[in-house]
Amino acid sequence: MIRIMRKYFALMYTGGLLYVVLEMVWRGRSHWTMFLLGGTCFICLGLINEILPWRMALWKQILIGTGIITVLEFLTGCAVNLWLGWNVWNYNGLPGNILGQICPQYCLLWLPVSLAGIVLDDWLRYWWWGEEKPKYKMI
Repeated sequence: MIRIMRKYFALMYTGGLLYVVLEMVWRGRSHWTMFLLGGTCFICLGLINEILPWRMALWKQILIGTGIITVLEFLTGCAVNLWLGWNVWNYNGLPGNILGQICPQYCLLWLPVSLAGIVLDDWLRYWWWGEEKPKYKMI
């Protein structure tokens, strides 16, 4: 049990840190809630092929990951921006946005982010915890 908790703490920390760095590079700023969101997204991306079979095509995993990140971004945005009023981000100026919390432009950005997150999680699980070596099916 402690091993599992350590593993998920390490994955949460890794994902949170990478998400904040990505935001710093992309927007020049971040917020502590993005660390929590990024860590949660990273864990969820990693669970895709822990729950679903490895034989699932990588592009399908990427689409699932993009959907997961989009939903988590929306829920987080509703909590931190609309409910708490912290104004961490606002997409109201972008076409196709939903309540200013998600928009098609950023949903497209989650495609390569999902790919990177899925692959990184798989290799970290292999290197750090000796889990199954990653293998991907493209089609």
